[in-house]
Amino acid sequence: MKRFLWLAAMAAASAPALAGVSVTVGQPGFYGRIDIGNLPEPRVIYAEPVVIQRAPMGEVREPIYLHVPQGHERNWRKHCRQYNACGQPVYFVHDDWYQKEYVPRYREDHGEARRDDQGEHRGDERDRGRSDDRSRDHGHGER
Repeated sequence: MKRFLWLAAMAAASAPALAGVSVTVGQPGFYGRIDIGNLPEPRVIYAEPVVIQRAPMGEVREPIYLHVPQGHERNWRKHCRQYNACGQPVYFVHDDWYQKEYVPRYREDHGEARRDDQGEHRGDERDRGRSDDRSRDHGHGER
């Protein structure tokens, strides 16, 4: 029974990925590990890294930075598996720092153009218009 519940939970957790939803680092709505690189120190929620499981004796793990949904950091023991970070020292970055500092800098450094809903929407309308024009003659051209 426990195995069935675990499988059901895993299927539910992966449902957005199966539905074609894809959010990557540097986009609003991304949660996971971020690479600070040459950015100044981020605003973090706790001054000390949080660790759920100690590393094996003699192994030293450097802290990582994570952007997580609000509340995950408070109950980290429950959520650390989702991020493969239970045995890892973790600093949680503030969401406003991620949105205002990290996302614009990431896009600038990686050459990503800013996309807004309006621009994507306009492109969709243009594409729809073209396909409507083509569908009128059903690909046969004029006779």
